[in-house]
Amino acid sequence: MSLSLLSRYAFFALCVIFTLASLPFLEHDWVWPISIVTGLLSLLGIFDLLQSPHAVRRNYPILGNIRYLVEGIRPEIRQYLLESDSDALPFSRAQRSLVYSRAKNESADKPFGTLVDVYQSGFEFIGHSMRPAPLSDPNGFRVTVGGPQCRQPYSASLFNISAMSFGSLSANAIRALNQGAKLGNFAHDTGEGSISPYHREHGGDLTWELGSGYFGCRTADGRFDPERFAAQAQDPQVRMIEIKMSQGAKPGHGGILPKHKVTREISETRGVPMGQDCVSPSRHSAFSTPIEMMHFIQQLRELSGGKPVGFKFCLGHPWEFMGIAKAMLETGILPDFIVVDGKEGGTGAAPVEFTDHIGVPMREGLLFVHNTLVGLNLRDKIKLGASGKIVSAFDIASVLAIGADWANSARGFMFAIGCIQSQSCHTNKCPTGVATQDTLRQRALVVPDKAERVFNFHRSTLKALAEMLAAAGLEHPSQLSAKHLVRRMSATEIKLFSQLHVFLKPGELLTGEVNGEFYSRMWQMARADSFEANDVAA
Repeated sequence: MSLSLLSRYAFFALCVIFTLASLPFLEHDWVWPISIVTGLLSLLGIFDLLQSPHAVRRNYPILGNIRYLVEGIRPEIRQYLLESDSDALPFSRAQRSLVYSRAKNESADKPFGTLVDVYQSGFEFIGHSMRPAPLSDPNGFRVTVGGPQCRQPYSASLFNISAMSFGSLSANAIRALNQGAKLGNFAHDTGEGSISPYHREHGGDLTWELGSGYFGCRTADGRFDPERFAAQAQDPQVRMIEIKMSQGAKPGHGGILPKHKVTREISETRGVPMGQDCVSPSRHSAFSTPIEMMHFIQQLRELSGGKPVGFKFCLGHPWEFMGIAKAMLETGILPDFIVVDGKEGGTGAAPVEFTDHIGVPMREGLLFVHNTLVGLNLRDKIKLGASGKIVSAFDIASVLAIGADWANSARGFMFAIGCIQSQSCHTNKCPTGVATQDTLRQRALVVPDKAERVFNFHRSTLKALAEMLAAAGLEHPSQLSAKHLVRRMSATEIKLFSQLHVFLKPGELLTGEVNGEFYSRMWQMARADSFEANDVAA
C-alpha cells in the first residue's frame, strides 16, 4: 500500500479501529464519549466513500469535509479578517463603517490623515475655495420635480431611498425605511413589488415604481389595469410614479423573486400566485415603441391626478434613449423626471454575466442622458436622479457635478438598517433580518431603532454635503458643476471633469452642429417609432 494511500485513509482508519477497539470498554466513563465521536466520524467516512457527487470526499473520507466547511465560511473569513479597509467587495469596510457611524449618530471623523492613495490614477476630489461660503441648512437641499405638464409637483430631498421591493426586503425593513423617510421628510421608492401594507404604516412619502409585471395594478393575465392603478396612484402618500425600464443589477433581464420568498402577503400585494417564482417580464406590454411609451407616461399622469411621472433605466444602446428623446419632441409629451441607474447598482440577485458585463456604468449613463436633454433644450423641463453605489456626501456631490438633480441610494440605506453585506439576499437566510421573509429572522430588526438610524444617516450625510459645499465656496448643491470635480489621470497629471468629458451646449442636437461625433451618430441612428436603430453606419 502506497504512502499516499495511507495518508488519505489514515484518519478514517484510526476512527474505525478506535471505535471497534473501544466496544469492550464502554463501561468506563472516559471511553464511551470518545467512542461515540469516533463512531459518528466512521459513519461519515463510510458515507463519504459511498457518495458520488464529491470526488474530494471519496478520496479523503472525513478530512475532505474540511474543504467544504472552510469554503462555506470563506466570505465571512475574508470580510472580517483578511480584507483591507479599501477593498470594495462590493462596498469596502471604510464605506460600510461610514454608514454605520452616521446611522448610529456617532462621529465618522478619522484621525492621522487619509488612508487613500491620493497619487493613484483615478483618485477624485473636489477643489476648495480660498473664500469658503457660509454653511447652508441641509433642510433646504430640495428639488421640485414636476414639469410643465404636471399638476402636483413634488418637493424632493436631494437624497432618497432607491427602489427595493417588499419581498426582496422584509416587512420590518420596509417599516424601518418608511418610518425613517417620514422622520427625515424624504422619499422612499417602493421597488417594483407594489405598495405593501408596510409601506403605509408610517405614512412616509412614496415613489411608486411600476415594473413590467405591473404589480399592484395588473389584470389576471399580467397586463396593465388602469382602474387598479388609479385607485392606488391617487393616494396622497404616493408622490411620484416611476416606470422601471431596467435596473442596474440585471438590465434587460426582468425581476425575479424566488418562490420560497413569495409569502401570502406578497402574493396578495403583488397579485401573483404562491408556489411559483415571481418573474417580471424583460419588457413592458403596455408599450412597444418610444412614441407609445410617451403616451403611456401621459396616461399614468392623467390617472394619478397629475402627479410627476418618469422612468428609471440603466443605459444600454445609446440610440434607444435618443429614440425616446425624439419621441418627446414628436409627441410633445415629457416625463417629469428620469432616474439613471448604473450597472454597479443592484440589491437584487442576478446572473454573474449580467452583474459584471451588461449595462453602462452610472456616470457614463448620467452624462449621456444629461447631454442629450441639454442638446434638445429639454434639460430645464426634466429632472434627473442618479443611483449606483452612492453612500457618502462625496458620492452625491460627484453625480450632481456631472448632471444629476438628486441621488438615490439602496444599499446605503440597507447598511443603515443593519445589513452586514453577507450577500445572502437571495437565499431567504439574511442574518440581520433585512432581506428575508423568515418571520423569526426578521424579528431581529427592531423597527423604531432602525428607523432612527435611517433618519440619522440621511441627516448626517446631507450635513456633510453642506460642509463640502461651503468649503468649495458654494451655498447650494445646484451650483456644483463639472469644473468643481477633479480626477487624477496619472502620477503627474490631474484634470477637471469639465476637461475630461464632452458637454453639449443647449440646442446643439436640434441645430445639427454637434460637439462630438458620437452624439451626432447616435442621434442619426435613433428612431421615435421604434427602439431599433436606423440603418446608418454605426
